[in-house]
Amino acid sequence: DRIAWRIRQILSELLLREVSDPRLQSITVSEVEIDRELQYARVYVNALGDEVRQDEVMKGLEHAKGFLRRELGQSLQ
Repeated sequence: DRIAWRIRQILSELLLREVSDPRLQSITVSEVEIDRELQYARVYVNALGDEVRQDEVMKGLEHAKGFLRRELGQSLQ
């Protein structure tokens, strides 16, 4: 639970301060689930606005995936 909380905190800060993609504005990390071996994390996000934004938010997250993974990995060590 502590690691999931820390991942949620780090990703929230990255999305707020480091990611400049306008598609990812007003996004919050709502939940993080981690498997038993601590190998995989499932991250749930909440985007303010209507459901029309869902596709553009997912495209923005896909585009920022590498950056978010790299920064998260460095922060967790």
